[in-house]
Amino acid sequence: MRDFNDADRAKKRRRITLPENPGNLPPDALARLEAAVRQAASGGHLSCPRGWRVARDMGVSRLDVGAMADRLGIRITDCQLGCFKVDKTPYDPGGAEPPSEEVVRRVRELHERGELTCANVFELARELDLRPRTVADAANAGGYKLRQCQLGCF
Repeated sequence: MRDFNDADRAKKRRRITLPENPGNLPPDALARLEAAVRQAASGGHLSCPRGWRVARDMGVSRLDVGAMADRLGIRITDCQLGCFKVDKTPYDPGGAEPPSEEVVRRVRELHERGELTCANVFELARELDLRPRTVADAANAGGYKLRQCQLGCF
């Protein structure tokens, strides 16, 4: 996978504006967060689950972790909802069992209210005792776009 570069930053800025310090952290907390993100990253990449773990361990928001990763030129990978696939192919269930009517209905309702966000997908998955990826797959199958990544990636 290639590095996160200035062209990627510019493209992302056209889609989403994320402040450099979303949580308005003091300089010492920013320095600790920078060290934690650098340590958690491997080869210029930080997986989504590791980013969440850093946020939890540091007691900061996930957006703070995402903003720090951007600042350091570290690319977020392995989205827990499957949003960072390199191959830009249409949704393919790959033999997976189709989502239940309840999941499809609830995802459609979120979409219609403009609330199909990363956080709401995770909440719905908890509520229905499903993997978040299952709910995200239902959204993809319906042609719905997820918004507001908790790490600020989309």
